[in-house]
Amino acid sequence: MTRIESAFKNLKQQNKKALIPYVMAGDPSPDSFVGLLHGLVEHGADMIEVGLPFSDPMADGPTVALAGERALAGGTSTFNAIAMVKKFRENNTTTPIILMGYLNPVEIIGYDKFISICQDAGVDGVLIVDLPPAESGDFVQRLAEHDMNEIFLLAPTTLPERRKQVMTYCGGYIYYVSLKGVTGSASLDTTAVGEQVQAIKQETDLPICVGFGIRDSQSAAAIGRYADGVIVGSELVKNFAGLDSQSSPDQVAAAQAKVMSKMDELRQALDAL
Repeated sequence: MTRIESAFKNLKQQNKKALIPYVMAGDPSPDSFVGLLHGLVEHGADMIEVGLPFSDPMADGPTVALAGERALAGGTSTFNAIAMVKKFRENNTTTPIILMGYLNPVEIIGYDKFISICQDAGVDGVLIVDLPPAESGDFVQRLAEHDMNEIFLLAPTTLPERRKQVMTYCGGYIYYVSLKGVTGSASLDTTAVGEQVQAIKQETDLPICVGFGIRDSQSAAAIGRYADGVIVGSELVKNFAGLDSQSSPDQVAAAQAKVMSKMDELRQALDAL
């Protein structure tokens, strides 16, 4: 059983919903990032999605794309990002970490080497946005052999054939994209999302976690009534806008305090369900 699977099992036993924050590795600075991860856990994160900076992030809205630009400008590579996870693991061996990124850097590194360094760092899952599920079988198997899950996205526009492929190859949880568009999009129809989540649950036993468009306690609670977890990215990442590796510790601390305040709000909303 992977750490992700174990976490969802424990959450189900406690009748709790998963709170999954997304943050970009190295943002706002490499030196502050591991502390940010620990802070997220202290403020209610059940698992964390860590973005891998990439120069052409096609699924990312402007907030997350700019975070990637800041991380790259600060010197964070895929290798650096994974090293940050390894540093986090020195003091936390239980909170699942999921890497979210794009296929190009993985192919450049090489699949076997990528999987090896992820396992060594204590990564628990990988979400490669542009990896077609129909072509992922060998990669999924190799990840499973190293106690890691491959997470896939489902969206309102996912065609039936691809939907079936996702159900076949996905592990850990299914990431349901709540709306059409990129990360940070504003419109969220919680009733429609609930109907989709309930339909997906008829097809799989995997937990369903919903991301894109969740901004506050109201939207988190509305989604949490249907889903097994909520994923929040842009609403957290936006607090680091304008910061970089040259920002003062006080500036970084003030931004992180805003992130933690939002985490507290979301955690309380989910726990009240």
